[in-house]
Amino acid sequence: MSAAKEIRNKIKSVKNTQKITKAMEMVAASKMRRAQERMRHARPYGGKIRDVCAHLSRANSEYRHPFLIKREVIRNAGIIVVSSDKGLCGGLNTNVLRTTLTQLREWEKDGIGVCATTLGGKGAAFLGRLKTNIISSYTGYGDKPEIEKIVGAIGVMLNAYRNGEVDYVQLVYTDFINTVKQEPVSWQLLPVPEEWLQEDKRAHSWDYLYEPEAAPVVDLLLTRYVEAVIYQAVAENIASEQAARMVAMKAASDNAGNLIDELQLVYNKSRQAAITQEIAEIVGGAAAV
Repeated sequence: MSAAKEIRNKIKSVKNTQKITKAMEMVAASKMRRAQERMRHARPYGGKIRDVCAHLSRANSEYRHPFLIKREVIRNAGIIVVSSDKGLCGGLNTNVLRTTLTQLREWEKDGIGVCATTLGGKGAAFLGRLKTNIISSYTGYGDKPEIEKIVGAIGVMLNAYRNGEVDYVQLVYTDFINTVKQEPVSWQLLPVPEEWLQEDKRAHSWDYLYEPEAAPVVDLLLTRYVEAVIYQAVAENIASEQAARMVAMKAASDNAGNLIDELQLVYNKSRQAAITQEIAEIVGGAAAV
């Protein structure tokens, strides 16, 4: 009967684990809805400010912002990695970090120096193990990111680009497709991609009047543009994280249920074998008498 007792203890342990995974699934589902709402609110703003930058690039201004100028030689590159602070969200962080590692290896192969800005604890820990030069980092942005707290880490990378310390900046994060599908994406952040700037296909262009002058206005606009893109990336990543965690916890709960059924079957067989053995011993004893 010691084997049956051990199986009962295993069943009890798995049931306790199942209760936890079910609770985490419900919490993730609730957080996912709020995260999706913030993500959907961020998308129109990001698209609109991109249109404004497209219009600005077509204006005949004498001032050309550094964010719009492509460097002829790339000696140093920067990468901004958006990840989660917590685990238990399936392969979400693994996919993002694998994409990051692929990009780092390409730069290393070409002899390009690398520095990084990390948003999220998982990315910071991963790049730390790779001995990557992390010039800024921000963790603990929680379920509701605040752009005021993210700006500090992003500003370090932007200043490095302005000062010529970085010639190219790449952004890596997870794009939310739907509840069951999230894809890691990696694309050029700085200089602003020309294909983005040429999306406006109007046959005409116009000049702007800047007060007091073009430089501070354009600098502020493009800085806000980068911050809006980063905020949208963080919002997309949080929505993806909650969706992935909900799916992972549901799968864990289902697997726990299957394991309980299997253990229950083994327990029943063990119990039936013990009963059969006891009956056989009683019958054998009676026959001996």
